[in-house]
Amino acid sequence: MALDKKSNGLDNFAFAVDGAEHFSELPEGNVLSGENDRDKLVYCVTDVPPWYLCIILGVQHCLTAFGGIIAIPLILSQGLCLQHDSLTQSHLISTIFFVSGICTLLQVMFGVRLPILQGGTFTLLAPSMALLSMPEWACPAWTQNATLVNTSSPVFIDVWQSRMQVLQGSIMVGSLFQVLVGFSGLIGLFMRFIGPLTIAPTISLIGLSLYDSAGMNAGNHWGIAAMTTCLIILFSQYLRHIAVPFPTYNKTKKFHTTKMYIFQILPVLLGITLSWFICFVLTISNVLPSDPSQYGHLARTDIKGDVIGRAPWFTFPYPGQWGLPTVSLAGVFGILAGVISSMIESVGDYHACARLSGAPPPPKHAINRGIGMEGLGCLLAGAWGTGNGTTSYSENVGALGITKVGSRSVIVASGFLMVVMGIFGKVGAIFTTIPTPVVGGMFLVMFGVISAAGVSNLQYADMNSSRNIFIFGFSMFTGLVIPNWILKNPGAIATGVVVIDQVLQVLLTTSMFVGGFFGFIFDNTIPGTKRERGIISWNKAHEEDSNITIESDEVYGLPFDLSARFFSSSCVRYVPFCPSPSSSPSEGTPESSDSLDVLKDSAKKDSTHIIASVDF
Repeated sequence: MALDKKSNGLDNFAFAVDGAEHFSELPEGNVLSGENDRDKLVYCVTDVPPWYLCIILGVQHCLTAFGGIIAIPLILSQGLCLQHDSLTQSHLISTIFFVSGICTLLQVMFGVRLPILQGGTFTLLAPSMALLSMPEWACPAWTQNATLVNTSSPVFIDVWQSRMQVLQGSIMVGSLFQVLVGFSGLIGLFMRFIGPLTIAPTISLIGLSLYDSAGMNAGNHWGIAAMTTCLIILFSQYLRHIAVPFPTYNKTKKFHTTKMYIFQILPVLLGITLSWFICFVLTISNVLPSDPSQYGHLARTDIKGDVIGRAPWFTFPYPGQWGLPTVSLAGVFGILAGVISSMIESVGDYHACARLSGAPPPPKHAINRGIGMEGLGCLLAGAWGTGNGTTSYSENVGALGITKVGSRSVIVASGFLMVVMGIFGKVGAIFTTIPTPVVGGMFLVMFGVISAAGVSNLQYADMNSSRNIFIFGFSMFTGLVIPNWILKNPGAIATGVVVIDQVLQVLLTTSMFVGGFFGFIFDNTIPGTKRERGIISWNKAHEEDSNITIESDEVYGLPFDLSARFFSSSCVRYVPFCPSPSSSPSEGTPESSDSLDVLKDSAKKDSTHIIASVDF
């Protein structure tokens, strides 16, 4: 999920790299007094760090995206009737890791070409769950009882695969719209009519609409869930400024200790791991009840059986592995609502990533190519059967501002690592053994921050205006009321045309669509100045303040000299996703190098524009 890009004051060290041999070593003396050293990028977007540094930082990016990536298949498993099939859950986790890695490599190499990681998106999760909650796709009662589920039964396999197939087909068709909008350059037209008062309710309602999933998981043992939440809050908010000494080695200093802000970088992973370990201790000591009928049983770590032992060492996800995708018109319309939200967020991600990686503002052809490549990524995700799409991960964009390493080579390493994680079947199996209360505790923090990140968009608009207060308040409230009423009265929509009924059912039970729809209509029809609406401030924060320049050609040009080989004709200026022909010097010229060196230093001016979610 891509969260909002706002300044939250996170300008502290996590890693301060002083050359290839001083990885994660803090500067001598008073760290807080070295403002210029602290903000200066060590590696900008086109630099190539040493291979071992790429791997280490690549692992960090994978771990930063860990929470969002595994949360999606765990939530989807409820709608797919897979609560009691841990082995299939592990396959879903492996598949989403594999596809996320492939999409990351495509985006960095041929898309927007910025160091931005791709992963599953919560904007498609809401319409997916709305589709699966329709009466014809509701899970049979016997699938909710672990004693009645035979995971190898053809009947059970058909139950969950038929749901996955309709989800796959809907995502694939919906993603074609994103491909069209991206590669045709229509994203610029869309952004003219969409401002903070449309974005704020749309993003906020993504988090708020998932409260039931968080409550159900946490409610299996509120003590364990509260412990997980408290640990994540402790690490991400109270201990984030604490540097932990770690032993390290380099050629000049040999063995010595260096300090890393580990709590600021990996609070979610640390919180989940510690809670997971405590549940394991409580399980082997039989403190947690072994009787499935007793409260707290689901906090045990052994209820998944021998899923790790049964999972294969190697698995290779492939398109159509769950069967031939089918298409639901209702599902397609729901997915379209999520795709539009995802595109808008990604445009903001690109600008934030460019600032934090020392790159010039992305030109139009790079943005068009990035959005088109994300649509292609959603198409691949649908074909492989992740049950979700892909989008740019704002958490990882924020990590660039912390580590001061903006090299896209690091993200390429992350992409390869995620592909490897997807191939090793045991990795996905391990994640399925996380107790549901621990997952619920993570959801309480994660979904809360998603909701708040949406509200933070209102900083651009004049919230002293009664017009804006009405639009936001009405959009938020109806986004909660209408879906809730429709879910409680599933037979209320009866137009006489089954297809129309299904489309309306999915759209009106998707909170972010309802809230975003009213926000869009009212913001574009109720009279108000551009300054009052926040359009001027919004555009200023995302403006493209440079034309095609030497350094932007170097950053955003296609790899392997494709730009010079295939797009040297003047005709390509009319192709929205192609770099315009330029007579700029090559990458190695002093002018180009000097320009990027200046960008390294200038990145500090925007280094506080870090995504709100990076706190955890």
